[in-house]
Amino acid sequence: MINITIDQEEVREHYMKKIEEKMNEIDGELVYWDSKELMRRTCMSWNTIQKEFFFHPEFPKFKLGGKWYFDAQDTKMFLLHWLRDRSL
Repeated sequence: MINITIDQEEVREHYMKKIEEKMNEIDGELVYWDSKELMRRTCMSWNTIQKEFFFHPEFPKFKLGGKWYFDAQDTKMFLLHWLRDRSL
């Protein structure tokens, strides 16, 4: 007879680590975001984004034609710092 014991916590940790790795891989594929992606990533409406941080002088943004683009890495860093500053 074979007896198998599974550590549920270790399975959960392994599962979460794999999810995080996949999310980082997906994130790494995007070089820039458009306004729709920015709204999705921040869970904010366009009006809220404009009100809260869009016009901040350090917010990285580029306008090509009539469309705004945001460097994915720089925007993530800005948003993390911005959020930390707001929560103090």
